[in-house]
Amino acid sequence: MSDSQRYIVLSLVTLLMTGCATSPTGRHQLMLVSERSSIVSSKQAYLSTVRELDDAGKIEQDPVINRRIDTITGRLITEAITLRPETANWEWSVVVIDDPKMVNAWCMAGGRMAIYTGLLLKIEPTDDELAQVMAHEISHALAKHTAEKMSVQMATAIGVAAIGIASDNTAVALTGAALTAMLVVTLPNSRAAEKEADTMGIRLATLAGYDPRAAASLWQKMGDVNKSDPPQFLSTHPSPGNRQQRLANLATQMLPLYEPDAYHPVYQMH
Repeated sequence: MSDSQRYIVLSLVTLLMTGCATSPTGRHQLMLVSERSSIVSSKQAYLSTVRELDDAGKIEQDPVINRRIDTITGRLITEAITLRPETANWEWSVVVIDDPKMVNAWCMAGGRMAIYTGLLLKIEPTDDELAQVMAHEISHALAKHTAEKMSVQMATAIGVAAIGIASDNTAVALTGAALTAMLVVTLPNSRAAEKEADTMGIRLATLAGYDPRAAASLWQKMGDVNKSDPPQFLSTHPSPGNRQQRLANLATQMLPLYEPDAYHPVYQMH
């Protein structure tokens, strides 16, 4: 290995070692990509996706459905801003995508959300259960999981690139760099990130006035829907067998915070 190659590899390794952060629950995260960068990238992807769906007539226009989603997510956003005041500057928004076969929902970095009609039709969630879905997704954004996934992809690419540089294998280095271009919204979250979003999400929904016990019943419904063809939501959310029990235990802890009759202001999305 030449001196220049040795310097590059050392620089890459140093970058990986210094790119660390701490999540809202105290978990160590690899952060090579800033949250701001992930928000900018997510906005571009979101606007492009929504534009294409709108042109194809795939954005749900039913005022009853949209009002329901806006109300639930509006209450959750209000509490999210209380937990992380700087997110008041996010461009929060939500669209309902008309796809009866897709059981899924997501929230990108920066607060841009989507939920598919398939989740509403096949799961038939109560408002409490629907709040758990969206609170879970919002928690991924609050905990900077998009930036974390992008960072993991970058770290993988850097590691492969370093091997390529060290071995003078240009093709391997280019392959590693290409990995960073993957669409992170379609990539599975880590078990650690899922556990974190469960913990944060159930608390967020409870503070917004939704029954925490709905988290366990929601995942029961998710598991029951077409077991031979699991919903897309489950494919991007690794689910250990004890997840439902863990959610039930978390619900018990959250019940003292549950105030269903309290006034919960709704964030007005623009």
